[in-house]
Amino acid sequence: MAGLGFALRVADLGPILIATKREEPVSNSSLAQGGICSVLSPDDSYKRHIDNTLNVGVGLSDRAAVTTMVENGPAQIAWLQSLGVDFDRDGAGLDLTREGGHSRRRVVHVKDHTGDSVQRVLAARAAGNPNIEIRENLVSIDLLTRRDRCVGVKFLDEATGAVTEVRAPVTVLATGGVGNAYKKTSNSAIATGDGIAMAWRAGAAISDMEFIQFHPTILDTGESPYFLVSESVRGEEGTLRNSIGEVFIPRYSPLLDLASRDVVTRAILEEQKRGQVYLDIRHRGRDYLENRFPAIYAECLKHGIRMDRDLIPVSPAAHYTCGGIKVNLSGETSIPGLLAIGECTCTGIHGANRLASNSTLECLTFSAFAAVKIHGDTPDGESSITAVDKVTPAAPDPALRRQLQELMWEKAGIIRSEEKLREANEGLEELEARRPEATSRDTIELRNLLDASRLVVNSAYTRRESRGTHYMEDHPNRDDQHWLQHVTIQRELIKIEPHS
Repeated sequence: MAGLGFALRVADLGPILIATKREEPVSNSSLAQGGICSVLSPDDSYKRHIDNTLNVGVGLSDRAAVTTMVENGPAQIAWLQSLGVDFDRDGAGLDLTREGGHSRRRVVHVKDHTGDSVQRVLAARAAGNPNIEIRENLVSIDLLTRRDRCVGVKFLDEATGAVTEVRAPVTVLATGGVGNAYKKTSNSAIATGDGIAMAWRAGAAISDMEFIQFHPTILDTGESPYFLVSESVRGEEGTLRNSIGEVFIPRYSPLLDLASRDVVTRAILEEQKRGQVYLDIRHRGRDYLENRFPAIYAECLKHGIRMDRDLIPVSPAAHYTCGGIKVNLSGETSIPGLLAIGECTCTGIHGANRLASNSTLECLTFSAFAAVKIHGDTPDGESSITAVDKVTPAAPDPALRRQLQELMWEKAGIIRSEEKLREANEGLEELEARRPEATSRDTIELRNLLDASRLVVNSAYTRRESRGTHYMEDHPNRDDQHWLQHVTIQRELIKIEPHS
């Protein structure tokens, strides 16, 4: 969503190459079910949305960045509508739903497949633009730099087996998060931390990587990949029940099922000690559920679950990377010539935890601001595509990736400790020593997962408190006196930066 949005907004300046490592529709954006939040109702206000975001971010969200995003929200919704996105309507206006952490209904949606619908419209617009070329199955290996400036990207072209260098005046990373570092994730298979890892290796500053958001409710069938059960199901009166049928969430939060994701996730984890946890929305009836949640209804049905008759087994899973490549509001990184947008970035919006559906709004808002920056200051530079090497295809070996995912889930997941994180770091070093040097999608992704995982583990080990998505059982309390600060890693140096 971020990459396509940016490309459409700068295509008037000249040729744009969008490189995607799989087929174009494969992304986290296409899996976003819930929607995009924006202040669109007369009983809502920018202040309420800002306050909700800051509250969920637990003191580490940047107020100026949040304010800028929130106040630009309605314009982003209008832009999508102008391109042809047909959001669900309720009478004369847009149908708004509510998700966890929001004090008002402000989430626009297209049934329960909002991200896919938005991405299809953006992709169709890009495909019809003569200045935009989309090349699939280009696997990014590393950024190309010259005199500390980014000048392009080195790719593996899987169609030809060639290693190709693409040089351009401006390089933009829109590569998503690190969800596949974990055994259970709601993310697309492409989310292997590629942009974050490449930017870090090139010397960019990476911030807030300890804050990995775990979504409370994926469909818990025991099978990977895991299917997300949108938070909007709880927004439309779904309730969580434990193994004995008890509605348990009142013991954990006065906000009940729409408490922030970190609170609900840890509550579910506690209840899972006694057995399976379920989501119950049977009372809404078949007609409503099939119409409002067609994708979720169909997926449940594949596993023999009728949403109108049966409880839905759910479990937490890695969902969103709140930190990432440190950028300003125009998407500029600490490396000249390199911009980053979307989930791979740390804009300061999310702080220690992300408010539901702020991710899609962030993608749209900051890709727009990055485009404004490029229009105002288009740098000169070489544009070229050159094949520099040929590689022999290597057979994938999923064993090391599975071991990494198990390690991160057990030692750097929802509940952490100093001892667990030390063991995680040792385990990552052992896996790094066994990492093959072959050039293939599998080995490139493994390298990036290892680098991104080390950023998560070292950031988490540095933060000796619990805040938002980061919970340390040996430091269970929030400590504003010492930790109202950000952990930033640049090359091998870990810096503690005061929150402004």
